[in-house]
Formats: sequence, structure tokens, C-alpha cells
Amino acid sequence: MIIKKSLFVLTLLFLSGSISFGQYKISQPNAIPLHGEWSFTLDPAEMGLAGKWYESKIDGNRFDKVTVPHCFSADLRYQFYNGTVWYRKTFPWKTTSGKRIILHFDAAYYKTNIWLNDQKVGVHEGGYTPFSFDITDFLKDGDNLLAVSVNNDTWKVGTIPGAKDNNRINDAFMGWVNYGGLIRPVYLTVEPEVYADNIKIESTPDLIKGTAVLTTKLRIKNVSKQTVSPKVNYVVQFKEKAVALNWKIKSTSISAGQTGIIEAETSLSAAQVKLWNLDDPNLYHLTAIIGSDTISSNFGIRKVEIKNAQLLLNGKSLRLGGGNRVVDYPGLGSMEPDWLVEKDFRLMKEAGMEFQRLTHYTPSKYFYELADKYGMLIISEAGNWQLTPRQMDNDSMRTKFRSQFREMVERDWNHPSIIAYSVGNEYESKSQAGLKWTKDMIVNARELDPTRLYTFASMFLNTFPEKPEDEASQYVDFISSNTYGNHAKVLDHIHKLYPEKPILISEWGTRADDKGGEIGQAQHVRDVIAEVRKRPYVIGTSWWTYNDYQSRYHGTNANGYRPWGIVGPDRSLRPAYKSYQDEMSPVLIEKVSFKSGEQGSHQLVLKLTARNDFPSYAIRGYSLKTANGSYVIPDLNPGESKEFTIPLNGFDKKISLTLMKPTGYSAGIKEIELK
Repeated sequence: MIIKKSLFVLTLLFLSGSISFGQYKISQPNAIPLHGEWSFTLDPAEMGLAGKWYESKIDGNRFDKVTVPHCFSADLRYQFYNGTVWYRKTFPWKTTSGKRIILHFDAAYYKTNIWLNDQKVGVHEGGYTPFSFDITDFLKDGDNLLAVSVNNDTWKVGTIPGAKDNNRINDAFMGWVNYGGLIRPVYLTVEPEVYADNIKIESTPDLIKGTAVLTTKLRIKNVSKQTVSPKVNYVVQFKEKAVALNWKIKSTSISAGQTGIIEAETSLSAAQVKLWNLDDPNLYHLTAIIGSDTISSNFGIRKVEIKNAQLLLNGKSLRLGGGNRVVDYPGLGSMEPDWLVEKDFRLMKEAGMEFQRLTHYTPSKYFYELADKYGMLIISEAGNWQLTPRQMDNDSMRTKFRSQFREMVERDWNHPSIIAYSVGNEYESKSQAGLKWTKDMIVNARELDPTRLYTFASMFLNTFPEKPEDEASQYVDFISSNTYGNHAKVLDHIHKLYPEKPILISEWGTRADDKGGEIGQAQHVRDVIAEVRKRPYVIGTSWWTYNDYQSRYHGTNANGYRPWGIVGPDRSLRPAYKSYQDEMSPVLIEKVSFKSGEQGSHQLVLKLTARNDFPSYAIRGYSLKTANGSYVIPDLNPGESKEFTIPLNGFDKKISLTLMKPTGYSAGIKEIELK
């Protein structure tokens, strides 16, 4: 979460009373929202550009009215449409000298053209990442007309994501719906002529000494007409209290019209360091002050490593369940209002989905903010979905992917929850093009962010390549394999190929309408996890998918949905949800004895064991919740057992125990017979 503040804008907003963002999270407190009512129309004959539908003289009465953020594919009036649409909005403005006005789109699917007051502002390609334009010179006093054309036709071989160029039947359709429109918030920010555009925060802890080194790279744009040498002050807070630090700042001169980077470094003592962990997600807040402008972001101090085919967080081994989440909800399409993000986060967290690649593209940044705050490990992936060798060799496709990847990384590089990036999903990784793509894109990505691990989701490891160099997983930090069957043999073969690299099953699962139905789906969870527990080199299992989703790909049901989820489209729970929750609970709870006392006063003695197979991690600060109260349980290392006594009152024959994480989320429910 990177936050911009301008004293001028904050004053303007409070005077106007316009700090209102509705039900969509915007991380910029100085944002001037442009969502709400817009004019809208389809352009199936592609007449809008020639007809200059972006001009103010166009008859606005011929447009419909919609509410932005808007997903026209989920709007009943336009749900079967594929092509170009137009949005228009008029807003008042009073120009101010010495300020720059930036127009922001958190995302628009897929190709977007922007005009302001009849003039072309710019174009952007990519459906899930943010982009912005400086519109200062396009604005005027009074009413301003913003016009936007958006095209969602990504059933093409040149878009990312998009169709494959292999002439196979149905491969014109990607695996999920190309939900189109202004799917995330649109807003303005007001900046001084010298302003902070972005900040990258890197924290490196010394796990032995308990100290940490903090470095920042502050990107500053100088839109003034003279060279500047900005002075920067840094403030770091932990739990809203300032952390006293001494900074070393490299002074930099930035020429007129140029962008510069100011680097700074400081050290934190052992007393000042609180590590970010899965169940103890400590967050710091850093603010950089440059004149009247500020930029700030949360960050966490943690160390992620791969050693001896294990994933280590702060030196401790972790093995975790996970799940892929497709951004899809009835009536919303790919829009993500706050309530839906919060609902999905809670359901995933309480199912034991702690480590996953969320999906094949960049979801709302609010999900990552919750993951930072409450603990979750995420692999973030840009939209290379099943690209063919010809596509991976195409210079235009490579350029588009790098652009989307950069936008993803620069938005999210301060989130401690993101521990790795993926450079694609299910592309032909045994081909020469796939090998070259993987190597090149990871090298390029490390230049952007050398602090993360790198991987990609392979489906070709299931074909049992003979040598490590036959498949592109040779270039990754850990293996990600999409495996739908024959799990034991596939996992053993992968481990034989790459014995030093841990394995994440990045996709696995079965549909709720396959043979055996929902009960069979729930049993599949138990069967595969039983195999995973025998293989200590498997660090994670990310179920495909947490939720059902709409698609036009072959095999989709007549109702438009693919029922892979452990929850339905409306998030109703299937039996597989409870099965997954049970299997992913990190603590085994067994009754040792039940002693009945006088007047309904009893004692229940339990044996608590932290799992040592899967999932497996240290238990700190957990509690057991009953109808009568909550009881903090002893800390447990993986494989460790301790007895624990709970006082009970009443004459119930059965008690329900809910294992609670220190962050307030359930980690499993156990029913105990009292006899």
C-alpha cells in the first residue's frame, strides 16, 4: 500500500467534503474520486473513433447511465457483448498554478483510450494493473469532459491474456471470462511540480543479531523548469509510535522534466525489530516528506529463503495449504468491492488457505493489504496464460508482458505478504521458447525486484521429463506444478529431477460435478493431502479453485460456471470446504479425560499436538474458543504435544472447540464427546 498526500489536496478535500470512496478501497487518502454516475454506450460497429464520440458536441442523451466502477460484462444489458464501449463523465475543475493533476485508473479491462476536453490523453493495454496520466495541460476552468473507450476483445493471439495461435478448437477462449469495463476506481490526485511518484522499501533482517537494515528508493518526478536537489525526511512508525532512526541519504540532482531516484539507508536495533510472521504480522509505516508532498507505505521485516528443499520464513520451516481465487462474483463480474474482498479473505483464511498463487492476474490491492495485516503468503502472477512457443518468441508479446509485470510489481513491491512472483501459467515450458522465456523473464524481473523468489506454474512436469535441463523449472527458486492426478508419482519424479528445490502444488483439485459429486470432491482433498504428508519437500498445496467462476472455455457447464470451487459462485460452502478446513488445521486435538465435578463443574483434559507433517509450522499465541469462553493454549513447535485442561460448566454431552489464530481467524473446529 503506497499512499500519497499533498497538504493542498487534503485542504481541498476537507473543504469540499469529497473524501468519499463508496465501497471500493482506495489507498490514496488525497484521491478525488471520479467514480459514480457515468454515461455509457456500446460501439459494436467501431464508429466511435470516426464519429468522435469523445467530443463535447456529441449528444449525451443517446448514452445510458451506469455506475463506475463498472463491469459491463456483468451488467444484464450488456453481458453478452464483446468489443469496444465508451464511457463519458463531466466534472468541474478550477485550475491552480504550480500543481500537476494526475488521472489514475486502478484497472480497466483491457485496452483503454482516454480523451479529455476533446484531446487525446493516452492509451494503455493490460486489464488488471494500474496506470495514470498527467492531465494538467488538458484541464480547463469549469466543466471538463473525460471520455474513455475500453475494448475487452482479448480472444486474440496478440493480447495478454488471450487466445492461443495453435488452431485448436476452443483455444480462442481463455480460461476465465474477459470481464470488460472500468472495473476498478478512477480518481485524480493533485501534486506539486516536484513530487514523489513511488517508493520501494527493502528490509533485511539479521536473524542472529536480531537487527535489520532498511533501504529505500524514492522515485521523484521533477515537472518544474529548473534542476532541483530535493531534501527528504523519513518517519518510521510502529503501532503509531515513532521509531528513532538515523538515515544516510544520497543527495541527487534531478534535471527539469526528468525523473530521479533518491536512495537512503538506516539500521534498526534488535529492540526496534519486530518480525513479520504468518500469525504475528507486524507492520511498520514509513513516510517520506519532500517539501509539501509526502508518500508513505506499510512494510514488514521478514526473511524468506529456500534451503534444503524447504521454505523458510525468518529461519523457520513452513508447509501450508492454499487456494487459487478467481475474481468472479454473480452480478459483479471482476469488480471487487470491499465487502467481497473481506468475505473471500476470511473464508480462505479460515479454510487454511495460507500460501497460494491467488490467480493468473493481479487482483485488488486491498486483498494484499488484508494479507499484510492478518498474515498470508502470496505468489503474485502476471497474465501469461498458456502462451504458445510462437507467442513467447514474439517481441511484441514479450514487451506487453514486461509492461504488465512492471506495473504489477511497482504497485505491490512493499507488501510483506508477497513472497514470490510467477512469470506465467501453463505455457509450453519444455519448448526452446518456454526455456528462453522463463530464463529471460526471471532475469528481467530480478532487476525490478531482487528481494523476491521466482517461479512459474508448470503443467509439463506431469509428462515426466528425463533431465532437469529438459524443462524450464531449472531456472526457478522453487517448483510450482499444476497436477491433477497421479500425484505421488509426479511429485516423486519432480523431486528426483530437482532435489534441492521444494515443490508447491500450484493447482490441484477436482470438480464438484465429477464422478462422486461433492462428496467425492471432499474425499479427494483427504486423499491427496495424505500423499503430501509423506513428502516433506512439498511446501504447499494450492487448490484450484477456492470459488466457482464463469468461463466460455470448453467443459464449462450450461449455467456458465466451472464448479471447481470449495465454495459456490455466491460463496456458499461445499462439503469440500469443511474437508479442506479439517485437513489444514495445524493442531491435532484429542480428548485425554473428562472429569465430572459437583454442581455441573467439570474438567476436560486435551492433548494438543502441532502437526509435524502437513500443514506444519510453529504455533504461537493460539487459543481454544468454547461457548463458555476462550483459553490461550501453550506454544507448540511442529511435532510437539502438550496436555491442556479446560474448565466446563453444565451438562452438555458434546462440546465444540474452535482453534483460533492470534489474528482472530478460525483455524479449525473440533467436536468432542463428553462421557
